[in-house]
Amino acid sequence: MDVDTGDARPSAPQISTPARVLLFGGTGTIGQAVLSELSARGHQVTCVGRPRSAQPDAAMPPGTKLLPADISDEEILRNQIFNSEPFDAVISCLASRTGTPADAWAIDYKANSTLLKIAKDVGVPQFILLSAICVQKPKLEFQKAKLAFEAELTTSGLTYSIIRPTAYFKSLSGQLNRLKAGKPFLVFGNGRLTACKPISNRDLAAFISDCLIKPALQDRILPIGGPGDALTPLDQGELLFEKLKLAPKFRQVPPKLLTTIANGLSLGGYLVPSLKAKAELARIGHYYATESMLVWDEKTRRYDANATQAYGTETLSDHYERLVSGEIADERRDHAVF
Repeated sequence: MDVDTGDARPSAPQISTPARVLLFGGTGTIGQAVLSELSARGHQVTCVGRPRSAQPDAAMPPGTKLLPADISDEEILRNQIFNSEPFDAVISCLASRTGTPADAWAIDYKANSTLLKIAKDVGVPQFILLSAICVQKPKLEFQKAKLAFEAELTTSGLTYSIIRPTAYFKSLSGQLNRLKAGKPFLVFGNGRLTACKPISNRDLAAFISDCLIKPALQDRILPIGGPGDALTPLDQGELLFEKLKLAPKFRQVPPKLLTTIANGLSLGGYLVPSLKAKAELARIGHYYATESMLVWDEKTRRYDANATQAYGTETLSDHYERLVSGEIADERRDHAVF
């Protein structure tokens, strides 16, 4: 299913095909999918990754190369990365690993802001950003950091695309082992407080790659989800039980529990500063337990599943099938709630 995005601004430049793409965050879960998709489409990709997580060049898709670099070092980025060759576009899949304030402002804002500044200076005409749909109702520091950079990008003069995915399959897959062990599926409240249209890594990577060459996807903020109806946590649990061929069994967790934990950690932070970061993690958990990952309608003050555009072919049911069979593994890394 494709996405209806309307008409694009007529001044958006057309880049060459194959494009010369500078990809940041290409060693992360989504970034790897973007790298593979770009390579499969024949684009010339230079991937910049953290030195400690960088893969050897032999592991890279054909026609791509990896340049390890510290993304906080502007001089290295400018002289060794951006000036290594001319580029048609920058794609940033950078995201803070924890979402804590210091991490968020360092990566979601400052690192991206530095990339944008250098891109403008050296004449890169296009910048594609992987953001998040939760910035629609910013209550957390990482959301504010993302929005601060989005504002810079939209006024930069570069052709831009800001992609705001709804939810990732990996973030909805963390309870498989609980269920295998005979434990109940945990839901906040009655399991229907929130909903989302999750999108697969591969479909999201295809959508991001489309932004390179499709004018209708340029100079726009693009909320995007996967195919099918919006799913509540209760729906997700029932689907996973079905794949495991087990009788559904749920346990309700009050969202206020996370608020209580956050408040307690905040108070403790006056004595032990490190607890403040943990308090933010609890607030992040509460946000996702009570806010849907769908388009927010400011007029009605409600989330709108129908207004949340769908793209791709892979469903959460497909993902759960592969997860249960052992074909794929849990990819949550630092993004686990349960």
